[in-house]
Amino acid sequence: MNKKTESKPRSKKVRSNKYLSEIEKTVSELLEKLTVEAKVEVREETGEDKEEQVKHFRVNIETTESGLLIGHHGETINSLQLLVGVILYKKFKEWVRVIIDVGDYRKMREESIREMVNRIAAEVEQTGRPVELPYLSPLERRLVHMMLSEHEKVMSESQGEGKDRRVTIKPR
Repeated sequence: MNKKTESKPRSKKVRSNKYLSEIEKTVSELLEKLTVEAKVEVREETGEDKEEQVKHFRVNIETTESGLLIGHHGETINSLQLLVGVILYKKFKEWVRVIIDVGDYRKMREESIREMVNRIAAEVEQTGRPVELPYLSPLERRLVHMMLSEHEKVMSESQGEGKDRRVTIKPR
């Protein structure tokens, strides 16, 4: 009986469970400090990043105070996500990718961005003129770049710094 080979998969599962419970605890405590009553659900997901499998944790928050947690243009939810990430980094001494969603805001926002990008990509393809997109969060800009990475006729490019960083869709 080889303890090393037996314990390795188990160790990974235990570690994953540890992350799940610690993420739920951290988010719940933050919401409690904000006096926001909410149901917190955490699940592990694996997504594609070009050719690589990327593991992350998705936190769904259900509350009657969605607007408070989402904020203007999603600024509060993005800040909450960053804050949770930093707290977890301090606890685990490594970055844990956490995506926080409140009342399916991110899902609806992603659908909206996908529609906008498809519409603008078709416009750029037709006119040959580049189009600058409105402000998008880093996560949203990443979505645009991934969507257009294999597009035959148009491409995306980010320019600027901080809040002035914008994505431009232009012909290849």
